[in-house]
Amino acid sequence: MAEKRAFVTGHPIAHSRSPKIHGYWLQQYGIDGSYQAIDVAPADFADFLKSFCENGYRGGNVTIPHKEAAFAGVARRDHAADEIGAVNTLWFEDGVLWGGNTDGYGFAANLDQYAPGWAVNGPAVVLGAGGASRAVIHALKERGIKDIRIVNRTLARAEELSRQFGPGVSAHGAVGELVADAGLLVNTTALGMHGNETLAADPAGLPDHAIVTDIVYVPLETPLLAAARARGLKTVDGLGMLLHQAVPGFERWFGRKPEVTPELRRMIVADIEGH
Repeated sequence: MAEKRAFVTGHPIAHSRSPKIHGYWLQQYGIDGSYQAIDVAPADFADFLKSFCENGYRGGNVTIPHKEAAFAGVARRDHAADEIGAVNTLWFEDGVLWGGNTDGYGFAANLDQYAPGWAVNGPAVVLGAGGASRAVIHALKERGIKDIRIVNRTLARAEELSRQFGPGVSAHGAVGELVADAGLLVNTTALGMHGNETLAADPAGLPDHAIVTDIVYVPLETPLLAAARARGLKTVDGLGMLLHQAVPGFERWFGRKPEVTPELRRMIVADIEGH
């Protein structure tokens, strides 16, 4: 039987940790398969989408800057991709190219692992109104959170998302008193990444039962998470989202649902710390 092949494509792509994650699982489960990074320039992406099956690939992941182009270029999309407006996972079903989005799944699964029961915690405040914010809002709605407050410096972008996601999703230009009764604070902005050590929001105003999570995972403990931990709040870092979002694609291409284990996490943490 031919080797099962999958990929991740972006531009640039050398920094991607997906080959390490999928390579680890292929080895763990003794699957005859490969997963490689393919750098595709935006001008060549449409051709790549048409030809990758001929090159023996069953599907793959799509990352920046191709998620919107993949959304437009597939024949069918799953519900999550339609809601989020971007595709990060490709596969064939009955000869048809499908696109899905597993970012919301990854976000929720990470919280399930480290803060079980998080979804009953009440209002959620989401910092940022970019693509990652869409995935988070989709996940929060799927889990039944009825009050989602988007905070973005450019209010118009937050308002666009509140219109798109409908009732229960509101737009705000500043955090202010929004956190006073919030059960969940999520940072989806680049604030807190290495080289941008600004505090995304002050967790001081949150209630004691609140959970604080950041989708940034370099550094693992962002200034926001450090401040929340110092205040005694439950925190969840962003690495688990990266690990869990890889699960559905692996299962589709290689036929086995992989586990996000402490060993996998340690391996990726060591890789992050080594760079």
